[in-house]
Formats: sequence, C-alpha cells, structure tokens
Amino acid sequence: SFGGSNYTSARMITKGKKVFKFGRIDIRAKMPKGQGIWPALWMLGNNIDAVSWPTCGEIDILELLGHEPNKIYGTLHWSTGGSNHASKGSSFISTTGSYDQQFHVYSLIWKQDVVKVLVDDVEFTQVTKADLGAATYPFNADFFFIFNIAVGGNWPGVPNTTTEFPQRMVVDYLRVFQ
Repeated sequence: SFGGSNYTSARMITKGKKVFKFGRIDIRAKMPKGQGIWPALWMLGNNIDAVSWPTCGEIDILELLGHEPNKIYGTLHWSTGGSNHASKGSSFISTTGSYDQQFHVYSLIWKQDVVKVLVDDVEFTQVTKADLGAATYPFNADFFFIFNIAVGGNWPGVPNTTTEFPQRMVVDYLRVFQ
C-alpha cells in the first residue's frame, strides 16, 4: 500500500546516466508472474524529451504478461509521422516451462539499420530500416535502458485475488558488447 494505492509499479532507468548505440546486449533474468503483472526489459531513444514518443523509438527486448508466464514479446515501436504509432514484433513461447521458473538470457543484436531480439540465442524478432518504409528510422541513435515491473494496465489487466505480492524480477546481469 502506497500513496492511497494497493500497489505500485517500479523501474530502474539509465536516462541521464548512460546511453548505448549498437552492439550485442545480453540480460540474464528471471521474470515474475501473476494476473496484472507486466515486466519489461526495454529501451527508449535518448531524444525522447525533444521529439516525444513514438518518434524517439522504443525497443522492447522483453515484455511478459503475468497471466501467460511462458510467453514473451519482442517489439519495436516508431512514428509514421507526428504522433502516429507503428510497431513490429512477435512472441515466443517457451517449450521448457514458464519464464519465472529459471533464468533466461534475453538479447538484442543491434547494428546499423537492423535490430534482432533473441531469447537463449534463438532469434524471434527482427526489424530492419526497410521494414519502416517511408517512416523515419529512429534505431540508429542513442538509447537508454528501462527495466520495470508494471502492475495493471490495459494489456495485462488488473491484479486479482490470485496475484501474489510482492513481485520480483531478478536480473543476474546486463552485458553490453560494443
């Protein structure tokens, strides 16, 4: 209970501290689960304050809906002009159990004009500059990290009586190879 709410969300962010551009990123982590729980390992364009979202670009290395703990999503978001939003991504279902049961390595292979998202070295999302068509490609610029556990929202729904608190996303390491 905090500030009149029954629960809060939490995040760690490198904005204003450290930005990255290109390389391989590996994040070894174990996810939380439960109705209304929405963990994410993601990045935003460092120019967000100047151009806003989605123009700055967003790279979702991992998103998970707590009521589907064996399914993850990797998605890129961008602007097709003004505040118009487009995205491309896909999901990946674990055949060895849910993502809260053991650590997995969530990776990004990020090069000029191409971004690939992987889990345990299996690629499941790729976006190239050509995929954006006439839209401005924001993914060749500096980005910062956000690691968060959101609680509630339109996509995961609200927690219910089956949701256990507190929730934890355990990050063993973040490695950036450039």
